[in-house]
Amino acid sequence: MNDSLFAPVDLYCERLSPAFWAEPVNALSNLGFIVAAYCAWRLLKSRGRRTSSTAGILALMIAVIGIGSFLFHTVAVRWALLADVIPISLYQVLFLAFYLRQVARLSLPVVAAWLLAFFAISYGIGALPDQWLNGSLSSYGSAWLFIAGLGVYHWRQDKHEPMTLLLALGVFTLSLAFRSADMAVCHYVSIGTHMFWHLSNSIVLYLTTRAFIVNLQPLQQSGGEKG
Repeated sequence: MNDSLFAPVDLYCERLSPAFWAEPVNALSNLGFIVAAYCAWRLLKSRGRRTSSTAGILALMIAVIGIGSFLFHTVAVRWALLADVIPISLYQVLFLAFYLRQVARLSLPVVAAWLLAFFAISYGIGALPDQWLNGSLSSYGSAWLFIAGLGVYHWRQDKHEPMTLLLALGVFTLSLAFRSADMAVCHYVSIGTHMFWHLSNSIVLYLTTRAFIVNLQPLQQSGGEKG
């Protein structure tokens, strides 16, 4: 078990050896997540008492995603892969739960039901072949679907900055294209396109977190919860 955690992982066009700096562009492009986390934190601070600890958690998670991804693109072993994918998955679940509870104003049982639906859909899509779109569909197809659904809801309900989640969906679609193309373009672009996945995805995380922050209101002021 311990040996498997230290097994090398080579998934990206830029990596040509097991060396720490074998993916310098992929590694350093994770600074985009740190910048996104800082911008979200600044937005959070500017809102003062109109925000909550949940918004701070989302901003922190963006930074954690950047750190985990940096570890994976430098150390490049299986435990570092877990440090990369677990924070991404955790952000998805937390954002969905926080948004449904504090922006959509749904009751806890309904939020729990939507989370179960997300897990079920993620499990189903995760069974798709990894060869499809370089694993982007199986890994992030459910996230795309839920951002699309929340984006339409956000717009139709005329939330503050109503197009923010739909904008995030558009950038996320582009970022998935960059992730999917990485290995396919190796013969033409030696460093691949994965760095653009990092940079565009940091914008996605900022936009989703922004949509949450600017629409926060204390639950006790909601005048009731939807069930």
